[in-house]
Amino acid sequence: MAEAGSAAVVHRFTDEILNQGRFEVADEIVAADFVELDPLPGQQQGREGLVNVLKSMRAAFPDMHWTIEETIVEGEKVVSRFTWTGTQQGEFLGIAATGRAVRVKGVVIDRVVNGWMTDSRILMDTLGMMQQLGVIPTA
Repeated sequence: MAEAGSAAVVHRFTDEILNQGRFEVADEIVAADFVELDPLPGQQQGREGLVNVLKSMRAAFPDMHWTIEETIVEGEKVVSRFTWTGTQQGEFLGIAATGRAVRVKGVVIDRVVNGWMTDSRILMDTLGMMQQLGVIPTA
């Protein structure tokens, strides 16, 4: 039962925070001392650092939408295979708005303890995203 609850926390994070932009929900499910094990450039640690980087992503990709394709739960770890899509309408990682749509696949490993997301490691196809944005050639 605890494993189902952990998966529900991650799905709520995806649905309400990532897809709906309801960043206040982080106060209910993300630990204040949250650790991003593979942070984006400039990302600060803690709940606030996570929310700030997600706000910058939503500003760059206002139509951003995440879909969890598969979830595996083992103890405190929730592994999710995902795809996110969006159209770059603002600056992202120093890249000016391109107006291009992206479709990015990846895997994230979240640790959920007593209903709180405590750390995360996200691995996504950043090269493919940069190619879709036209920043890196495809050939």
